[in-house]
Amino acid sequence: MRILIVNTSERSGGAAVAAGRLLEALNNNGAKAKMLVREKETASLSVVGLKHSWRPQWHFLWERWGIFLRLHFRRKHLFDIDTASTGNDITRLPEFREADVIHLHWINQGMLSLKTIGKILDSGKPVVWTMHDSWPATGICHLPMGCQRFKQKCGRCRYLPGNGSATDLSAKTWTKKKELYERGDVTFVTCSRWLADEARRSGLLKGKTIYNIPNPIDTRAFRPTDKSEARQRLALPQDRRLMLFVSQRVTNENKGMSYLVEACKKLVEQRPETASDTAVVILGGHAEELETRFSLPVYPLGYINDPATIVDAYNAADVFVMPSLSENLPNTIMEAMACGVPCVGFNVGGIPEEIDHLRNGYVARYRDADDLAQGISHVLYNAGYDELSRQAVAKVHAAYSQQSVALRYIDIYTEALARQNYLL
Repeated sequence: MRILIVNTSERSGGAAVAAGRLLEALNNNGAKAKMLVREKETASLSVVGLKHSWRPQWHFLWERWGIFLRLHFRRKHLFDIDTASTGNDITRLPEFREADVIHLHWINQGMLSLKTIGKILDSGKPVVWTMHDSWPATGICHLPMGCQRFKQKCGRCRYLPGNGSATDLSAKTWTKKKELYERGDVTFVTCSRWLADEARRSGLLKGKTIYNIPNPIDTRAFRPTDKSEARQRLALPQDRRLMLFVSQRVTNENKGMSYLVEACKKLVEQRPETASDTAVVILGGHAEELETRFSLPVYPLGYINDPATIVDAYNAADVFVMPSLSENLPNTIMEAMACGVPCVGFNVGGIPEEIDHLRNGYVARYRDADDLAQGISHVLYNAGYDELSRQAVAKVHAAYSQQSVALRYIDIYTEALARQNYLL
């Protein structure tokens, strides 16, 4: 069985990481998989980049310009919405022709357009689409952030100036997606039960097949190592409890940094000794901009894409904190737990599916800095820390191993092929 995974990026972003891990998992478990991306970044023989690099870049810029125009030349929300108005025709590529199944992942920002997805459906090849956010189920947004219009039909979009209109860009794109999904059979997969429930409520996906399969992780790479040695390699203090925050761009408001700042302040107020025995480690772009906001010492590691260094960052930490306001099934929590680090996060999205409250971490009340501080304190000062750590590793091995995830996807591919052959 030959699978072509399609994703905008090879390495940048959570969807790229998840797609790459699935590629490896499939090839390790009997399938023949390749991954098609906009720009190839590694020497992997299983990854193919689009040729004529100026074209993909042009598609990206042209679509952004159209959105910028609709936003009345304001940068706010420029990357919160996508229209898939332009993209690359991949149906002529040899990798596409050779594939038995086309597996779409995150295909926005000029990678594929709705028109080119239509050509993929018209080819007759089975299409599986893994949703890494809500975009396939909404008009134009990746994160509805409480908006319920996608359950009926999008319009009056809060991301557009003046909250849009009944016939705004979100409504028009919704109609195009509705027509697209009626052209062919698409099997949708979500990485969390939460997103699966959201997808089933979408007016766009009524009657569609929707499965829930988590992202896989390589537990040979992400595993517990010596904490002292990891700290030494990263030049982190040996005599402090370390809490870790990770984000591709740590200043992204959706990642909830303000709640972590407030939680640290409350920790110092409740436990004055925290000021001298605890510190915050920040991994991600613009980390150095946040040092002065904390009441605790901060160690900014900046943006890192070296896997071994990332594993060291997890193993150096005593607790991993994710105060995000919206998440699907975060790879970072999975990675931290695989390294034996208990996690603390808000009760939102797929986070409570990963963190078993009080068993391998702490699930705090949504947008509640007090409870977030309570969760951090519970992990750092819990006499049963070793058991929290052990349970974190056990959860990852039981639920997110490469083999279990790959075999579930292979079952879906087989079913999609059988359904497509029956329709033909």
